Amino acid sequence: MPLVETESIILKTYNLADADKIVLFLSRDHGVVRGVAKGVKRLKSRFGSGLEPFSVVALSYFEKEVLELVSIQKADLIASYFEAASDPQFFQKFAYLSDLLILFSPPNDPNEVLYRMVRACLDAGVEDRNSLSAIGLYFEIWLLRISGLMPDWSKCSECERTFSENEPASLQSNHHLICRQCRRSSGGVNVEAKHRVFLDAARRMSPREFSEYVSEYTDHVRELSLVMKRIASLHAGRDINEGRSFAVNQ
Repeated sequence: MPLVETESIILKTYNLADADKIVLFLSRDHGVVRGVAKGVKRLKSRFGSGLEPFSVVALSYFEKEVLELVSIQKADLIASYFEAASDPQFFQKFAYLSDLLILFSPPNDPNEVLYRMVRACLDAGVEDRNSLSAIGLYFEIWLLRISGLMPDWSKCSECERTFSENEPASLQSNHHLICRQCRRSSGGVNVEAKHRVFLDAARRMSPREFSEYVSEYTDHVRELSLVMKRIASLHAGRDINEGRSFAVNQ
C-alpha cells in the first residue's frame, strides 16, 4: 500500500458519513482520482480547509489495487480560491467545468498538460472574474482537444479543401465543417471564420491572453461555447448544459 504524494486540485466533495467525505481531485501525476477523507467534517480535522473545492493542495494518500477509493491522509494548502469561490458566478462556472473534466477524463490517467491548463484557468478566473465566459470557452476547447474529440476545422470534410482566411462554413451533425460549395441545403449552423480563429488562438495562448484577445467579441464567445457544448453532448450521450447540472460518474 504505497503512499502517493502529489500536487492536486480539489474538484468536488460528497458527504459519505457523519464525519467523512468522498473527494474527487485532479492530480498532477495521476489524473482524476477519487478518495475518502475520514474525519474531515470534524471541528478539529487535520485537513483544515485544504479540501475546499478548487483549492490547490499537496495531497498524500494511500491506494490499494482492490479498492476504487484511495485513502486521503494529508492535504497541505498551496493556493486557496475560497474568496473567489464565494462569488456565485465563479463557483457555477468552475463547478460546471469540473463536471466536464470528470466526465471526459478517464480515472487515474495522468496528463500534466491537462493539469497545467486547469490550474492556469483557475488563476486567470481569480485574476479577472469578468473574463469567466472566455475562460470557460478556453477550457472547453482544450478539454475536447486533449480528449481527441475536437474535429479538424481547418478544411471542408467533404472536398478536403483548406478554408480561406475569411471563408464561412456550415456545421454538420457530426460537428465537422463543410464549405458552401459542398453544402446540399440551406439549413445548418453557420460557423464564421472568426470562430476558427478563436479555436487556433486558444491553442497558442494562455487563458489570460485568450480572454484579452476575445474580450470585444462576447457574441462570438457565446456562440462558439454553445458549439463546444454540442460536441461534448454528442460524445457524452447526454445534454451538456451549463445552467443545468448533468450527471457525472461519482
